[in-house]
Amino acid sequence: MTNQQRPLKQYEWVMNDLKERMLDGRLAPGDRLASVVDLAAQYNVGRSTIREALSALKAMGLLNIKQGGGTFVKAVPPEAAPVHPMQRYDDLWEGRAASLRHLLEVRRVLETGCAALAALHRTEEDLAVLEKLLEEMENSDDEHFIEQADVKFHQQIAAATRNPLLLELMESLSSRLHENMKDMRALWFYAERSSAERLLQEHIRICEAISKQDAREASARMDLHISKVEQVLSENKAGDHHLRMT
Repeated sequence: MTNQQRPLKQYEWVMNDLKERMLDGRLAPGDRLASVVDLAAQYNVGRSTIREALSALKAMGLLNIKQGGGTFVKAVPPEAAPVHPMQRYDDLWEGRAASLRHLLEVRRVLETGCAALAALHRTEEDLAVLEKLLEEMENSDDEHFIEQADVKFHQQIAAATRNPLLLELMESLSSRLHENMKDMRALWFYAERSSAERLLQEHIRICEAISKQDAREASARMDLHISKVEQVLSENKAGDHHLRMT
């Protein structure tokens, strides 16, 4: 899937691409979709992304998913006919970009301070947990599992501050953090034109600064980690803010 535009979230891009295929007749009622494994390879995304897209299409009444029997296209109801496709992408982006920007501002204020305090107060047990999460992020090929490990990594940094109020604040953002992590990872890959390896290295550098008990460096590394996504958001202007599959 090369040079096709998609909104920020991967499953939305897959969902809309499949929907377009149904609307223009490339996928006809009764057609059986490829397996989740084959679709994941076709779209170059994880299996969990494909499952999210299929579940959304099923909720729209466009797919019939038979347990153990495959996924089949249903007749497209008239109300599913789209407005101009680019308008749909623009609407999706504008709402998500504003929400992402606001949460990134909160994360910068909260997490740079958490990183600094964690460097001062962390224990060997904290480091062991952080290193285990980094290992899980490095060795897993399940993007949903990696995103969960990413959230836990940032929450463990808050726990290492030994300030229960900071941990409570991070945990209160847990569900929003999970969605934000998906967006951050997608934007990071776009900005770096690279793989998950560079993103993993950023986490490793944060952990190393905390391990060395260098509060200033830990805060700076966290700030850099968050700033990159803010930079990509600000650089993507109207009409040119869609990420591309490579």
